Amino acid sequence: MMRIALTAALALVVSAPASAETLTLMKGIDAPHYDGHRTTWGPTSDIVNMFQDTLVALDWDGRTPIPYLAKSWSMSEDGKIYTFKLRDDVTFCSGKKFTAEDVIYSFKRLKDAQIKGPYAWRAGHIKELRAPDPYTVQYELEEPYSELLLQLTMFTNAIHNKESVEALGKDYGIKGIDGTGPWCFDSWTPRTEIVLKRHDAYKWGPSMYKNKGPVKFEKLVIKIVPEDSSRVAAMMSGQFDITHQFPAQFISQAKAAPMLSVTAAKPNFQLLYFGFKITRPMVSDKRVREAMSIAINRAEIANAILLGNAEPAFTIVDPDALDHDPATKGIVKEDIERAKALLDEAGWKVGSDGIREKDGVKLQPRVYYTANANSGKVAEAIQGYLRKIGVDWRLNPWDSTIAPVKMAEQDYEVWSVTVPYLSAGDLMNIYFDSANIPTPNRMNWKDAETDSWLKQGRSALNEADRTKFYALVQQKVMREHLWMPVLNINMDQVANKRISGARPHMIYQNTFYKGLDVTR
Repeated sequence: MMRIALTAALALVVSAPASAETLTLMKGIDAPHYDGHRTTWGPTSDIVNMFQDTLVALDWDGRTPIPYLAKSWSMSEDGKIYTFKLRDDVTFCSGKKFTAEDVIYSFKRLKDAQIKGPYAWRAGHIKELRAPDPYTVQYELEEPYSELLLQLTMFTNAIHNKESVEALGKDYGIKGIDGTGPWCFDSWTPRTEIVLKRHDAYKWGPSMYKNKGPVKFEKLVIKIVPEDSSRVAAMMSGQFDITHQFPAQFISQAKAAPMLSVTAAKPNFQLLYFGFKITRPMVSDKRVREAMSIAINRAEIANAILLGNAEPAFTIVDPDALDHDPATKGIVKEDIERAKALLDEAGWKVGSDGIREKDGVKLQPRVYYTANANSGKVAEAIQGYLRKIGVDWRLNPWDSTIAPVKMAEQDYEVWSVTVPYLSAGDLMNIYFDSANIPTPNRMNWKDAETDSWLKQGRSALNEADRTKFYALVQQKVMREHLWMPVLNINMDQVANKRISGARPHMIYQNTFYKGLDVTR
């Protein structure tokens, strides 16, 4: 049956065989545009990273900023002024010379209220940007920001060309866009394909790559293939060189296929969690939240539902992530009998139908999540585990086009997303600061200590202080069981073996990143 299905799916994929001059990549979803200032969308970010550069790159370890457009930097004693020394040999795809003015323009545009940049916070609270000379930028902050360099590796902080922005106007990122990256934007047919071409002048690749440029191919053709079975069929038949969106349920087949190689991005921080809206009476008691978290079997879920393409998550921050606190490791201990005892203690008694009740209300929390394969199957598995302790999850899946709107309505007790992040501070400042209520702090967690520790971690002037305060936050929110961490989702890259040098990168679900070492 699988062979028949894949053969039928193959007929849906239309693509010319790969040539020596063209690299072919496949992804499952397109983006509304390719202007990184105006989105948080992963399907935008992976393409932006190919044709635009950042001041700083992220090394393979997922935690170390390394020079890129900025060849060096220094920080003032008070942590408020960073001085970046820029490369003087960089040009945009248009041929325009890259200078400090491009850096200043890009960050001013990002912070412009008209742009409404959802990730503008990643650049810190900028007080002033100055260019003492064409290849020096003084980046002054209102307050210290301990993760500035890490955040500057993100696609939203890429450098733009003012001339391109102004020339294209509302069509910027749609009909064209300029960058200093190893690839140049050539064309985009929405929901069909993006075509990039080689930036022949490029020679400033970051030290993490052996090849500093230019890339080895004349063109990069990225096809949008939404159907899972079609992507599997296309890779199995050799139509495409590489994909980072190979369906998890077929990874074992890809590993067994003689023409394919499967490589996991390591490290990789993608947490699938379920959060509790603690202002809702049904989940306001942390004993109830802990009971749900410890009543499930994460290893079974990882193996049975994700087919081994995920690791059980017992902490909200991955052990490999920057500033993970090892002391949080033993807070979540799976124990179904303790889960039952906690619910008894909290006053939720088992009713005649097996569902717990309290004050005439059944323990039936409403659960919202995006209707994708992972979230849906995991939610159903958890629903089964929780029924064994008298909890009846009422599942409400939503299409990805309306899920954010439905979650914004606040009419639920539990929700789930899979979140990519860079570090402990990156994850916690987004989700646990009370300033971010009602979203993304959907827990409605408002705690003075948490806010204070987050602020001290953000403004720390040394690694020890940053780690100390972020550890305090992790310990507190874990002991409050605000989230149920479930799985750290693997991110696998599948490539045809005719391709070499395609090491996957973990940054924001990208894997391909720059592709400088890829060759055939």
